[in-house]
Amino acid sequence: MERANAVTFLGNPLTLVGNPVSPGDPAPDATVLKQDLTPVRIHDYKGQTLLISVVPSLDTSVCGAQTKQFNEAASQLPDSVKVLTVSMDLPFAQKRFCGAEGIDRIEVLSDHREGAFGQAYGALVKELRILSRAVFVIDPQGIVRYAEYVPEIAQHPNYDAALAAARAVAGQE
Repeated sequence: MERANAVTFLGNPLTLVGNPVSPGDPAPDATVLKQDLTPVRIHDYKGQTLLISVVPSLDTSVCGAQTKQFNEAASQLPDSVKVLTVSMDLPFAQKRFCGAEGIDRIEVLSDHREGAFGQAYGALVKELRILSRAVFVIDPQGIVRYAEYVPEIAQHPNYDAALAAARAVAGQE
């Protein structure tokens, strides 16, 4: 499925590939790569509350800031919450970024190989082959409880709403 004009980048309309997910939907599965190139499936994290931060590229200021923000926030979340960042960046670039920026509380995963995550979550930008900015919270049973597709890729997500959703699912609020 393609959704024309689903998001913009610097005001220019772009097409998202894949079906969007909404609260109440079963979380789609997809295989992504860890920084050591080993594959991992999103469903491998079942049993934990997931906060998935999706960014176009860690090498941009907003994406870097978003990743740092969620890394910092992770220390304030219950232990049952696992924070993931997914981008199309190569695992080697992700590892370099995490080392340089002290990203040590979240797991950063790559969708570069197949774009499977982007397609499964309706966040793959057709024209640029990057992921659109989005945030998802998934409960331990694998149900989406929060979904935000940021309408302008160059803008930040609603951090407070995403973190509140993760805390609520984990029973902290």
